[in-house]
Amino acid sequence: MNIQRLNQLLEFYKEDPNDAFVIYGLATEYASDNNWKKAIQYYDILLKGHEEYTGTYYHAAHAYVQIEDKETAEKIYEKGLEICQKVGDAHALKELRNAYTNFQLEEDDEW
Repeated sequence: MNIQRLNQLLEFYKEDPNDAFVIYGLATEYASDNNWKKAIQYYDILLKGHEEYTGTYYHAAHAYVQIEDKETAEKIYEKGLEICQKVGDAHALKELRNAYTNFQLEEDDEW
């Protein structure tokens, strides 16, 4: 984790706690250090307050898989697919669909 970048993002967040790009940056910074609980804290802010920020769904679902909350991860994948279709983000939809398929296959392997 880049502490200097994290501190700068935290300052930006204090200035504007509604800036989706900054919130996403914080989540990503914590995820890069495998600090999944802190990353999820910020992903959840995006999921609740910035529903159409499509890049969130892929990474948020992955974070929940990392803490072994697969039920929540699946809900996030499904909601993300819905939102990507709604806003017409074909690139995010394709990536999310592939990730969700892989997630489902991994779940099937565990049976």
